[in-house]
Amino acid sequence: MTWLEQLAVFGAGIAAGGINTVVGSGTLITFPVLLAIGYPPVTANVSNTIGLVPGSLSGAIGYRRELSGQRERLIKLGTASVLGGITGAILLLVLPADAFKAIVPVLIIAALVLVVAQPALARRIKERRGTDQVPAHGGPILFAAIFGTGVYGGYFGAAQGVLLLGLMGVFLNEDMQRINAVKNVLAMLVNGVSAILFMILADVAWEVVALIAVGSIIGGQLGAKVGRRLPPNVLRGVIVVVGTIAVVRLLMS
Repeated sequence: MTWLEQLAVFGAGIAAGGINTVVGSGTLITFPVLLAIGYPPVTANVSNTIGLVPGSLSGAIGYRRELSGQRERLIKLGTASVLGGITGAILLLVLPADAFKAIVPVLIIAALVLVVAQPALARRIKERRGTDQVPAHGGPILFAAIFGTGVYGGYFGAAQGVLLLGLMGVFLNEDMQRINAVKNVLAMLVNGVSAILFMILADVAWEVVALIAVGSIIGGQLGAKVGRRLPPNVLRGVIVVVGTIAVVRLLMS
């Protein structure tokens, strides 16, 4: 890579780390940059996933206060994410590179609908179950949905955070910022287990990994500082805007 290409990848890593912490969809910034530089799609995807792991960890640390009291939830939903991430990473290595391309915009649009309708849907679910009967971890339906999101995240991961926020916002009786904190940990777990498999089984562009990793760590801290200050309705608005941009970019690619 030339120094200009290195600077572009580093800057994309900062932007991706920040937006992943606040919402998700950082892959839609770094992945096209790597393709434009000339990396093959699978190598770009694999290297990008590994590079973004430190940024996910940085964002999760930035939200550590909101994670307080959520240990059991993190263990149960984290298990679903890890299993899904392993499955998705294996699929990436054995399936065609564009196998999920057609369904990704549909998944993101569905997630955006969930985010917008979350207050009303959550209220109706609580009314049906009763507030005391809402499982702290969201129940088996959310577990299965988080597993499915992990599969997608391990395979490609663009807007994985939007999907997680939409699903947990409906099934968890929880503040939006605390849900966002859980989202950061789950995304980190998916990227982490995928990265381990990729490092063993796939071709990795380590220079790309290093540039994205350093950039995403910086971006993760910046994103945490910004995201934690956003009121719930503003955070939902950011999610919708970012998700809509993601859908448009995917449809045009």
